[in-house]
Order: sequence, then structure tokens, then C-alpha cells
Amino acid sequence: MKRRANVFRYTGLDIDQDELRAHYELDGHAFHEVVRFEGMASLDQPAVRSLGELWYLIAGLSYYKAGAALSVDLGSTPLGRAGRELFEAALIDGLGEFAYRNDLSLDDVTITGGTDVTVQVASLDRRRVLTPFGGGIDSVVSTTQLASDLDQALFIVSPASGRYAPLEETAAVTGRSVLRARRTLDPQILTGDETFFNGHVPVTAMVTLLAVIAAVSSGRGGVVMSNEHSASEPNLRWKNHDVNHQWSKSWVAEELLARAVEERIGEDFVVASFLRDRSEIWVGAKFAEQRAYHHVFRSCNRAFSNDPAARMTTWCGVCDKCLFTNLVLAPFLSRTELRGIFHAEPLANPDLGEQLASLVGLGEHHKPFECVGDPDESAVALERVTTMDEWSDVDLLKDLARRASPDRTFDELLEPQGPSRVPAHWLR
Repeated sequence: MKRRANVFRYTGLDIDQDELRAHYELDGHAFHEVVRFEGMASLDQPAVRSLGELWYLIAGLSYYKAGAALSVDLGSTPLGRAGRELFEAALIDGLGEFAYRNDLSLDDVTITGGTDVTVQVASLDRRRVLTPFGGGIDSVVSTTQLASDLDQALFIVSPASGRYAPLEETAAVTGRSVLRARRTLDPQILTGDETFFNGHVPVTAMVTLLAVIAAVSSGRGGVVMSNEHSASEPNLRWKNHDVNHQWSKSWVAEELLARAVEERIGEDFVVASFLRDRSEIWVGAKFAEQRAYHHVFRSCNRAFSNDPAARMTTWCGVCDKCLFTNLVLAPFLSRTELRGIFHAEPLANPDLGEQLASLVGLGEHHKPFECVGDPDESAVALERVTTMDEWSDVDLLKDLARRASPDRTFDELLEPQGPSRVPAHWLR
């Protein structure tokens, strides 16, 4: 039987030339994580060490979740005011889906320990940036739309089990240099234990901070994330909390993270999402123009299993991400072109009717716990698809489009949506 632990402790972080080694303890049960960097200067710099300590705080949630402890002891870990705000939000909101799925309230968690931080100034060039690259349409669009006069490199995080083939193939098309990190999670958290809780953690926040570490260690003055406007839209409301699968991609998380980074290394560094004020429709339009990537990119999670033997070598064609990606590209590519990319037709598959209904806000369930657009965007894309003659034989699409009532139009979704922190020199 699963029972909540009493105390989760941060017991130390070791940093050397190319490695972070994080140590935690859950009611006396030890966990260790190792991240090894490739292609950059030494991590043993004051500013980089301070950023490593910030990553260490957020990375600990991967292990905290095993026991959902009632108390978190940060010990002597440097925290700071902005760091505390980020950590508390990551614990409550970043673990929102985890809490919902396990029917746990984390409002009763107490946090002790943590020390002050001081600014560690680094010599950085704002025209040199690092773009975390995941091999899907979002990071491809950021990479190709960013101002061409910037010195842009990619940042890729791989698991200990080996690199992801579709990600590597897509990155190769960019022709850009790559900085890397290999993340080795404690095997106990991967194999599981019948007494452990399990669930989603704010992994994008962890990757963002690893990218910041890589950028600063190599003198780069910015990290270019690829999180759209819709990432801020929650999946549901539960126990007075918004539950958002994409919390660590949200506008709130971006602001919290940026303030925490600034608290440690000052104002000369920019971490922001290039797509923050853009809809999934806009991203789909821009990606459709990048034909060199159409047959190598992958937005299907089943290609990114930690177990190499379980990784699919093509699109599965039936998951929510396959369905959504098919939907958001359909207004801009022919049906034949889409079939050539996916080797399947998710939009024409009657077995996916309920999934499509949920995507457009008409299903029995909330928006899927996946990195997909909000129901309004999906409904607008669906409406546009039903005006295309080549899809006229799919009655399911017409039925759902008649019932959907999005608040925005197709043209409105091609315009900027909401605020953005993108600096002018990132834009063309």
C-alpha cells in the first residue's frame, strides 16, 4: 500500500568539469542523478555552479514524487527569494497532474532550509543563443524563424539508454552545432517500486535549466524555448487548483524561471519562449513551409521511450499527439502529403472519434494530458479542414465541426496571441 513519506531531503550536489551529481533522500532512502554535458566549457565556474544549484532544486521533484513527502528539507541548498517562488510553484502546480492522478493534496507540504544567493556575474554574448531541440514541429519552427544573424546552436538532452534517432535526424537537417547533456536518472525511479507514487513532473523546467547551464558555461546570452501561447491553458480545475500538464511550458512558469535565473546571474541573460505569443495554427503554417523536415521530424511520444527496444520507428498514428499534429498541419498540407508523412490517416480513423472530440472540446473527457493545443485552436483547425474538398468524405469531421463553437477565427489565430518576453534582436 502506498503511504506518503515524512521527509524528502536535499543532501548535496557535486559539480565538476562536465558533470552534475545530485543527491536526495526520502525517509532515509537515497536517490542519485547524474547529468553529463558535452561540447561546452567547464561547469566549474561561479555563475554555472549557482545555476546548477537551481536545477538541483527542480530536478529533485523527480524523486520527491516517489513519496509525496509531507516535509521538504532543502538543507543548505542556495535558494533565494525568486528561487523559492519557482520551487513552491513547481511543487504545487508543476506536480498538479501528479497530485490529481494520485488523488493527493500537496497543500499541506512544509518547506524548510535553503540559504540566500548572491549574483554571480558571467561574461555573456546576447547574440549567441542556445535552442533546446526536441525534434517536433515547435523547436523546428523556432530554429528556422529565429533571426538569421544570431549565432544559434542546438541543445539536446538524451537519456542514459542512448540518443533518439528521429530527434538526431531532424537536428542534422538544421546543419547547426549541438551542445548535449546525458541525463542518468536513478534506476530506482525508472524501475519503480510498489510503494512509490508515480506521475508527471515539470520536466520542461528541468530541461530549460540544463540549457541555461550549457549556455552560460559556453558564454551564450540566451536560451530560446519553443512553448506556444496555448501551453498556459489548464486541462481542468481540481481542488481549487488548475491542473495543467504543460505547466512548466506556461507563461507563469517562464516568468518564474526567468526571475530565478536573473537572481543568480543578473540581467544580461535572456530565457524566453520564441513561440509564447503564437498559436498552434501559426506554428503549423510555418512548419508546413519547412519541407526539408517533413519526413524526419517526430511529435509522437512513442518514439521517445527510455527503453530503446520500446521506441517506435515511425508515427504510431493513434495517440493524441499524432492526431493533434495531423490536425494542425491539415489546413496547410494536402491529404496526400500528410499520408506520406504519417503513413496513416489519424483524422480519417473512426476509432479516434472520441479522442478528436476531446481535442476540440466536445468529448466526455477534458483536454488530453499531452502537449497539444487548446480546444479552441483544435476546433478552428477542424473547421478549416472541413472546407477542403479532399476531406469531404470523412463524415466524422463534418459532424464535430458543426457542433464546435470556437471563440476565435482562423485568421485571428495567425496573429500574435497575448504577451511575450522575446527580445527584439531574436526577431527577423
